[in-house]
Amino acid sequence: MFLAHYGVAFAAKRAAPRTSLGALTFAAQFLDELWPILLLLGIEQVRIVPGIMVMNPLDFTYYPYSHSLVMAIVWGIVIGGVYFLLKRYHSGGWTLGLLVVSHWFLDVPVHGMDLPIWPGASSPKVGWGLWNYVPLTYLVEFTIYVAGAFIYARSTRPRNAVGKWGFWAYALILPIIYVMSNGPPPSSERALAWTALLLWLFVPWAWWVDKHRDYVGRIRVPIEEWAES
Repeated sequence: MFLAHYGVAFAAKRAAPRTSLGALTFAAQFLDELWPILLLLGIEQVRIVPGIMVMNPLDFTYYPYSHSLVMAIVWGIVIGGVYFLLKRYHSGGWTLGLLVVSHWFLDVPVHGMDLPIWPGASSPKVGWGLWNYVPLTYLVEFTIYVAGAFIYARSTRPRNAVGKWGFWAYALILPIIYVMSNGPPPSSERALAWTALLLWLFVPWAWWVDKHRDYVGRIRVPIEEWAES
């Protein structure tokens, strides 16, 4: 998945309105943000094999630290826990943690049988192979993405022109990148890793857009904060 991760990040604003869209995007895409770093360090491995799947030429030979279910849960606990310690916002901590774990479950439908349950050679691997069915993959990706963007757009309103046009630019560039990424395979595994690092750019962009928008729903104040006031 690609667009779907951003879709759930958009929708998660409803669950944690005090949390920036930048933080939500960071959590939803964390496994893919971590993966190219581990590739460049030689800790994880991938092969480019044109034709291995219709929509994806990558053979994910070894990526247990970024894409196993157990490690996704560990990373979710770490990221959600650190956020809670810094912000003391329960909803934000839980939401970020769940977003990290959601990445693995959203990957299962599209990947081949390469997603490990836990690190180690003995782990079973899962994947339904939707990348072999182009129309169905596009349908799932765009449905989740559009639904999430719609929820975010209805839950927030622009404070100024940046909040309006910055959001629409962000919301439109992601599908364009997704469609363009389904072209010729990368020239090398290293080039792939460096290109994948560009995912980090969408975190500050999302933060910047969200900073110029206001949440229009009701924000629940924790009992302890209400008591202090």
